Amino acid sequence: MISEKLKKGHLLIAEPSIIGDLSFNRSVILLADHNKEGSIGFIINKPLKYTINDLIPEIDASFKIYNGGPVEQDNLYFIHNIPELIPNSVEISNGIYWGGDFESTKDLINNGSISKNNIRFFLGYTGWDENQLENEMQGNSWIIADNNYKNKIIGKSTTHFWKEQIIELGGDYLIWSNAPENPYLN
Repeated sequence: MISEKLKKGHLLIAEPSIIGDLSFNRSVILLADHNKEGSIGFIINKPLKYTINDLIPEIDASFKIYNGGPVEQDNLYFIHNIPELIPNSVEISNGIYWGGDFESTKDLINNGSISKNNIRFFLGYTGWDENQLENEMQGNSWIIADNNYKNKIIGKSTTHFWKEQIIELGGDYLIWSNAPENPYLN
C-alpha cells in the first residue's frame, strides 16, 4: 500500500504531468510528517524574492526564503541540521529537524553560529488531509524518492533540483528533463 511507502524524510517529486499548478509544477517536497491524520511537507526548490532580513529586520542575514507550499503562507517555518544549537526542534529524519526556539535561532544567526547550509526558511507549507496524499499518489501526481542527501539537502542548490531528480529517475522521465516548464509554449 502507498501509505506504507510514505515516510517522514522522503522526497516527493512532482510528476511532469503536473502542469499549470503554480505551487506544485516541478516541485520537490521534503515530507516533514506523515501519519494516519495527514501529511505535511515543505517545497524545497522554490526560492522567493525575499530574505530573512526582509521579513524579520532584526535578523542580520540574507538567507533566502522559500515557498513552502500553499497553506498558511503568512507563517514562517524552518528546517535545520543543528539540533544541538536550536532547542525544542523535532527530528524529521536523517539529521533534519523542524522548528525549535525561534528567539535562540535569531540570536544564533546574528552571532554567525548558523549558516545558510544549516537552515532553510519557508513561507507556508504543503498539507494533505487523511488519505489525500495517498489519493494523489494513486493518481500519479508524485514520485516517492529517498533523500540521499540526508541533512545536506538544506544547503543544496535549488535552481535545477527538480531536473536533477528527474534525470536520476531515468527511463521515460529523461525526455522531461529538458522540456520547457510549460510545454504548451514550446
